[in-house]
Amino acid sequence: MVSCRAVNLRLLVVLVFALLVTIILGLAIWRVVIRINGGSLAPPSSVPIEFCQNGGTWENGRCVCTEEWKGWRCTIANFCENSTYMGYTFARIPVGRYGPSLQTCGRNTSNAGSPLAIRLCGLSVYGEIELQDVKVGNCDENLETLEGKVDDIPTESENISNRAQILTSDASKLTAENITSAAEVVGQIFNASRNAAPEAKRVAVTTVSQLLDVSEEVFQEAAADAADTFATLIEQMENYSLSLDNESVVEPNVVIQSVNISSESSVGSTSILFSVLKGTSDSLVSGSTSINTNVDSLNPSDRTELQVLLNTTKNAKACGFVVYQNSKFFQSKRFTTTSNFSQRIVSCTTDENEQDQSASVEMVFSPKYNQTMFQLDSYACVYWNFSTRDWDTYGCHKDRGTEGFLQCRCNHTTNFAVLMSFRKNYNYPESLNIISNIGCALSIAGLAITIIFQIVTRKVRKTSITWVLVSLCTSMLIFNLLFVFGIENSNKNSQTTNSGTNDNNFDNTIPTKDITDTLNSTCTAVAILLHYFLLATFTWNALSATQLYFLLIRTMKPLPRHFILSISLTGWGVPAIIVAITVGVIYSQNSVDSQWELDYRQEEFCWLAIPDDNDYIRSPFLWSFILPMTIILIGNLIILIIITVKVLWKNNQNLTSTKTVSSIKRILSTLSIAVIFGITWILAYFMLIEDTEVRLFFNYVFCLFNTTQGLQIFILYTVRTKIFMSEASKVWTSLSSSMGRMKPSVTQPRLRMRMYNMLRSIPTLYGRFRLLEPSEDIVCSEEDLANSSI
Repeated sequence: MVSCRAVNLRLLVVLVFALLVTIILGLAIWRVVIRINGGSLAPPSSVPIEFCQNGGTWENGRCVCTEEWKGWRCTIANFCENSTYMGYTFARIPVGRYGPSLQTCGRNTSNAGSPLAIRLCGLSVYGEIELQDVKVGNCDENLETLEGKVDDIPTESENISNRAQILTSDASKLTAENITSAAEVVGQIFNASRNAAPEAKRVAVTTVSQLLDVSEEVFQEAAADAADTFATLIEQMENYSLSLDNESVVEPNVVIQSVNISSESSVGSTSILFSVLKGTSDSLVSGSTSINTNVDSLNPSDRTELQVLLNTTKNAKACGFVVYQNSKFFQSKRFTTTSNFSQRIVSCTTDENEQDQSASVEMVFSPKYNQTMFQLDSYACVYWNFSTRDWDTYGCHKDRGTEGFLQCRCNHTTNFAVLMSFRKNYNYPESLNIISNIGCALSIAGLAITIIFQIVTRKVRKTSITWVLVSLCTSMLIFNLLFVFGIENSNKNSQTTNSGTNDNNFDNTIPTKDITDTLNSTCTAVAILLHYFLLATFTWNALSATQLYFLLIRTMKPLPRHFILSISLTGWGVPAIIVAITVGVIYSQNSVDSQWELDYRQEEFCWLAIPDDNDYIRSPFLWSFILPMTIILIGNLIILIIITVKVLWKNNQNLTSTKTVSSIKRILSTLSIAVIFGITWILAYFMLIEDTEVRLFFNYVFCLFNTTQGLQIFILYTVRTKIFMSEASKVWTSLSSSMGRMKPSVTQPRLRMRMYNMLRSIPTLYGRFRLLEPSEDIVCSEEDLANSSI
């Protein structure tokens, strides 16, 4: 009866362990299958970098060239070579641009540093690239002094316009004050009451295009004092677009197109379709715009950049369109731009009144961004409200349109835009994910069994170092569980598989910024817990090394008083202090920012943040993780070397056994201690190597060794023990007898003996991590070890 109960108890234990292992492995396999079905393991389609030549980049199925090149692979020259004319030297100039001379005004002039002259690289009537005449500037005049001459525009409009163009030709040198002055000058040139010459206005369009090359930061600084100036310029350009009489003015950053409606239709409703086509570069080029009248609907093609359909029931005489390459003149307080993605603005105006409420406008925009790195998160159809000097959604709403385009509809005419907000795409190496999940699953199972085994058999193993090992396994177990089930940001699951241009969300809410990081408090909590338990794991690695040093090196001295209490406070308390200080400092420095969490953790996955600009000195990843880990690893490595030299590779004088330990056994013994010390984490430093192939190799090696660290501990400190092998042998016998699958025979004891001898041949640490099996000749007795056990 007693024997039967013992058999049932052993069987129950085995079934529990088997069930635990099955569940963990099942969850790991399930996660891998979900990823495969979800497409996250599918390799992204890409084109070799060498396909696009001369600095071109492959984006959205085509090569996007720099301004100096064009063609399918960016191999056709689109520039004028270096030249010298009238004593002025000019570097390479892209077609459609004015290039500044290398000669600049002297220091003692009011226009110091500005080019002495500019020269246009254009196209002849036959489409050939050619250089135009040189325009010479005045070094005694700058934009601030030119601003004071706006009253002379009626008589000197061309001269003032040319000077403004020359003074703004080098956008990299323009300041916020320069932008304000230039905007004031060209705004007055467009003012009809100033009666500027038509040629002066055309040159002013070039100046506006050059201003749009200035950086976003400088424009934001200028907008604080120049909001009214910018608004005036925008309104005057709208009025100018009505006066071109079916002509257009095309510059790299601005297109102005006028349509004389009276020549097409004198009565009834009129529909005018304005289209802007994609080029091989981001710049607007001549011939990229087209006008069609009496069109029933929008008809975008794969070459369409944007398209506007104006429907008016008024007997309007003219309408005008203005396209801005970016939104720098439209500095918003509601929408913040931080990326260089194109947020093109299109103005649609009729000569009926300032805001024709009887007209309706339909628009489609082709979102222009790097679809490999980003995905469209949301967008809003907006117009520029001159009263509030900001974007507004009144009268505009989203509309379901053609796949791949963002479609809007508004019941009035003014400056329109689609404000787009993007989210980053995050890609993980395929095999690394699979190895991580399977390795962690095996470690979780091994650690759980090790903890149970160490606690249940503690009294039987009188000399076992239970508390330190159990604490280490506990912290490592919790870390692995969090890593497997919480490391990935749940925001990743909300990523759409398409471009997001044809979704069912018609909420026309203006996003706050163009790059959105969706807050996830759960991910932040997981990052904090991962940070804590990984630091706790390293701390317990260090405490294991410290304890082993006391037991093997300082064998004749007692352990310090309250040793268990001290190491417990250290093992669980020090990591908590480090994490608390890190989070507290980051929050105190960024509490006004609602997205302060992203200064602590990454958006890609729930782990410590690494700055994009490689500013590691200010990174929490360095101070609160790398630095403590490095100190612990150095200390553990020093202790490992001391133990290896003084104990492992030296004949122990306390042993009278005549058995010699083989070199292989000593090597394996060293590896056994290295595992409990966490020495394999040194491989993490090799992952910082710049060479991609070498770094990838160490990524896999690091992943293989460290995700299976729990499994290694299970094999080294549970499977190899005599108690575990004895119980496993008994359970095996009980299972064989109860299931009737194996009849008793004389070969069964031999099989058990071979298994035991095979596992026993692997070096083990008995008692207080002793390296040799205890024998009858050992000086230290079992009673002595029991009295000093922990």
